[in-house]
Amino acid sequence: MLPYVSKAGFQWLCSDEAVLGWSLKHFFNRDETGNVYEPEMLYRPYRLQTPAGDLAIVFRDHRLSDLIGFTYGSMEPKRAAADLVGHLEAIARSLKQRNGGALDRPWLVTIALDGENCWEYYPQDGKPFLENLYQTLSSHSEIKLVTVSEFLDQHPATETIPVDQLHSGSWVDGSFTTWIGDPAKNRAWDLLTAARQVMANHPEATEETNPEAWEALYAAEGSDWFWWFGEGHSSNQDAMFDQLFREHLAALYQALGEPIPEAVRRAVEVHARQGDHPPQGFIHPVIDGRGDEQDWDKAGRIEVGGARGTMHQSSEIQRLWYGLDHLNFYLRLDFRSGVQPGVDCPPELNLLWYYVDRPMRNSPIPIANLPDEAPLNYQFHHHLGVNLLTQTIWFQEAGDNFKWSSRASRAQVGLDKCLEVSIPWADLQVHPDYGLRMVVVMSEGGRYRQYLPENALIPVSVP
Repeated sequence: MLPYVSKAGFQWLCSDEAVLGWSLKHFFNRDETGNVYEPEMLYRPYRLQTPAGDLAIVFRDHRLSDLIGFTYGSMEPKRAAADLVGHLEAIARSLKQRNGGALDRPWLVTIALDGENCWEYYPQDGKPFLENLYQTLSSHSEIKLVTVSEFLDQHPATETIPVDQLHSGSWVDGSFTTWIGDPAKNRAWDLLTAARQVMANHPEATEETNPEAWEALYAAEGSDWFWWFGEGHSSNQDAMFDQLFREHLAALYQALGEPIPEAVRRAVEVHARQGDHPPQGFIHPVIDGRGDEQDWDKAGRIEVGGARGTMHQSSEIQRLWYGLDHLNFYLRLDFRSGVQPGVDCPPELNLLWYYVDRPMRNSPIPIANLPDEAPLNYQFHHHLGVNLLTQTIWFQEAGDNFKWSSRASRAQVGLDKCLEVSIPWADLQVHPDYGLRMVVVMSEGGRYRQYLPENALIPVSVP
């Protein structure tokens, strides 16, 4: 596509650090504060040579872009702006250290996101955050706000990426799996392909002679249909969305005087209530114990006692939800109707984590009467205890000789209709991209009662 982009008059493109990483066969590791270890590779423009002329391409800092898109809206605006500027200052320090203490040239940090999506989640549609951010940056002695074109005019790209080496992918995850690959997404593409072929069989149907057919086709070609089909994204309107997609295809067939295929009349996917599923996006719940469904709609879910027939474990807990953003890990427990937490079920909640492939001290679960079975006989690195009767917490870290040491924690607990807990990543002292495994253990007086989920651990990847 690059020659056509150049012929159309475009001078530069923007993509994601994952696309750059795949293109250069390099993985961008980050330190514990979320800043990349190789800033000189990411924060610069690159050149693409095409038969129609050169293009420049810049690659966004994925984490900084996601902080604006998904996290800063839940923070106090001034603190959020300061956090972003702090990351930019850390990038500058890192570049200076790698160049003997001074910058040898201007470097470009690209922050890019779908600009219309996030502001409704900010106080006053983002106005306080943006005012604080721009005011701070405008008066900063080492950071200058520029457009991509302004930077390229003064500092043209010198490093080249061979065009056959440029990776194909979106800035969501460096691939196209958001739109294709899932069986439901593929079925939708097959329906669209068949409709396109029928349109091609009617050369007399032009946009002038049959605008209805072309309007229906263009509507069905919107990428959002394939975003929402299948795993990864879901809403309360999935069935309606499915129907609307197929109605556009049906309108195309009708406009061409063709019979509507039976496959177009059938739903692309089953829209029954979902069972267990992993997180589908960042969440930012208010920790008040009320379990607002909009707060948790993108969380992972695990059905527990009474809600899933394959579970032989009796439990007063019906469902477990878990999710995350850049600041916290979140957990929610839904109790059976009428259950009084801490009275009708064990009063102590224990969350335990260990870190995959990371050498560190680990200790056995500090609870008596534990069955000698996996995963209860595993060793863990962090332990957060919650007393459901008093809503107090205690936090521990594994030390030498399989002992546990107390640590301070800023975890929050809310208990009302359900139990909600948030644990800052800073408490767990984890780096971005760490893999975690977690288990939930219920106890009473320090003695084991049950654990969740049965015969499994909850997998979590730090953003």
